[in-house]
Amino acid sequence: MHFEAKKVIVVGGSAGIGRQVAVDVVDHGGSAVIVGRSKGRVEDTVAELTSRSGQAWGITADLTDRAAIADVQRALSEQHDDATQLVNAAGFFIPKPFLEYDPQFYDSFLELNYGLFFLTQTVVAGMIANGQGGSIVNIGSMWAHQALGATPSCGHSMQKAGLHALTHNLAIELAEHKIRVNAVAPAAVKTPALERWVPKDEIDATMDSFAPIHPLGRVGTPADVANAVTYLPSDAASWVTGAILNVDGGIMAGRN
Repeated sequence: MHFEAKKVIVVGGSAGIGRQVAVDVVDHGGSAVIVGRSKGRVEDTVAELTSRSGQAWGITADLTDRAAIADVQRALSEQHDDATQLVNAAGFFIPKPFLEYDPQFYDSFLELNYGLFFLTQTVVAGMIANGQGGSIVNIGSMWAHQALGATPSCGHSMQKAGLHALTHNLAIELAEHKIRVNAVAPAAVKTPALERWVPKDEIDATMDSFAPIHPLGRVGTPADVANAVTYLPSDAASWVTGAILNVDGGIMAGRN
């Protein structure tokens, strides 16, 4: 399989889409470095991966804290500069009307992109130094393409649109180093991140209410998105770079 003997760094790998990606990597012969915000979730993810006969490492950090980002950069450059694949899966989705934003909430989106930008820079430096090429997959968002009135989320949309732009730019800049850069853009996906804005006991009902806006009639699962993420680093996608792959139940194609 295409992850055999390969090390993949998954930023935001302790829950949801990122965790499913890490599981798929290990199940197909690779090893995973999990970077996540919650110490408990990072440790739990590493334990699950090692229980599947895989090799995994965990790094806990608040990705909106610049001092923490510097610590992660050091750990990645000193201990994991042999990684040839990176998945940037960190993100959060908290709908809020534009007029209710305050500077702290606004800055949280910018600081997340700061962290992803410089962690990517560190990993890319290692990829270039080892000369084997590599692959980067960013988890973008359907909301970076279009807005939904039911979920005012200009901060999230702006943050993910930045990742889409980074994808295009790095695809051109890193092509000479045989590093491919792509992104996936999911629509509504049921993940633990929803607990930041929906009470846990209301998540099922809330997600059910979003199902009809997807032409395929349901919301996504982490596995739906992870399947696309794990395709992009494979040899089957060796001529694909700079792509934003919509994994959205058909929303960007149109509406019923």
